[in-house]
Amino acid sequence: MKRTSTIYICQSCGAETAQFFGKCSSCGAWNSIIEEKIYSSKEKYRSKSIIESQTKIKCRSEPISSIKANTVSRLSSGYKEFDRVLGGGLVPGSLVLIGGDPGIGKSTLLLQAATEIALKHSTIYISAEESASQVQMRWRRLEKIESNLHILSETNCEIVLEELERFNPSVAIIDSIQALQDHTISSTPGSISQVKECAASLQQIAKTKNIALLIVGHVTKEGMLAGPKVLEHLVDTVLTFEGDRFASHRLLRAVKNRFGATNELGVFEMQDKGLAEVLNPSELFLNTELASGVATIVACEGTRPLAIDIQALLNQTTYASPRRTATGIENNRLHQILAVIEKHMNLVLSRFDCYLAVAGGLEVDEPAADLGIAAAIISSYKNCKLPAGTVLIGEIGLGGQLRTVGQMSLRLHEVARLGFKRVVIPKTMGKEKINNQDIEIIEATTVSEALTSVLGIDI
Repeated sequence: MKRTSTIYICQSCGAETAQFFGKCSSCGAWNSIIEEKIYSSKEKYRSKSIIESQTKIKCRSEPISSIKANTVSRLSSGYKEFDRVLGGGLVPGSLVLIGGDPGIGKSTLLLQAATEIALKHSTIYISAEESASQVQMRWRRLEKIESNLHILSETNCEIVLEELERFNPSVAIIDSIQALQDHTISSTPGSISQVKECAASLQQIAKTKNIALLIVGHVTKEGMLAGPKVLEHLVDTVLTFEGDRFASHRLLRAVKNRFGATNELGVFEMQDKGLAEVLNPSELFLNTELASGVATIVACEGTRPLAIDIQALLNQTTYASPRRTATGIENNRLHQILAVIEKHMNLVLSRFDCYLAVAGGLEVDEPAADLGIAAAIISSYKNCKLPAGTVLIGEIGLGGQLRTVGQMSLRLHEVARLGFKRVVIPKTMGKEKINNQDIEIIEATTVSEALTSVLGIDI
């Protein structure tokens, strides 16, 4: 008989204990510890290796300078936006984890990419949540006539590993890791132990067979990837698929990438025939009509500059303390900018409620948006419109001074490409970073100087 051992695992943080506790000592969660039986003689997929005796083993290490550099040929996903976020395409033998809210379009994105990849490389789509006929229904909606894509509907991890070993594809997609089950573990699919063991087995065969593996991961109600944190450390790339379910655009972000830049951004639009690439996302977040309380900034997501409208509304408060509400901007950042404006520009803003929002539902967390936020607030306060074709870029210090921001050259070239006529930046070497006579570059040292030159009035 197989000998078993019992351990207790917290489903929130993955901590293991030898006995049951009502409260996890690691993360403090209540009633999250469950009992799991581990078989000591369980069979796992392992690559065969010859174990040499310790006396015959020579030194395995070598100087780093003597290692030959291998050129890696990436596999294109068929979508430029997807390849941008991946760092140029899929790397053979790599693991990519994609997470997102339910119904956001993760499976649609991967099915479209798998269809395109299958035209040139052997590809398999393993569906652990839907039957093969259900996947085919979604595939027909994409109106793809021909494809060499293989489909397998299976939840047993051992069968999946056997199919990957026999078929030996160039690219494999697992949808999703929480639906796979290792029958040698007594817990239910999606538990800490199941996700950890299945992911480790998939990683081993992906590295051994040089398979580019894309894994779909569920998220919790807090928006974090479900399962153990070791899952994110195990994979090479972690992508998040974001967006409002009631809006058409979707944002693909790189949170972790061993083969490319992090914080890269890809923009897609959900249509009736699937997801379509948005090659010029700045048009998605800009408004063509001028209005008071609206300012345009250029934010950088990774290496991609985006022109975005910042909207502000000031209204005289009826409460003892004014309301401060921000959407897409950190609330503490709004409080800080309001304090700087009131201190250094002698404006009494404490009598007004302030509402701030980023157009298009985008999250902007970089300090380069400070000057645009201040301009939108002053524009709403004075009830005047900013001049057409004006962009504001700069960080505001607590002393009211403008500070330099990174990637200024990229931002200025995006300003020129979109046809803006004027840009306000901190007083730096910005004029030498762009060779375009059609753009007027205004340099300022303080926020008061910048907004006075833009609005043309004394503040």
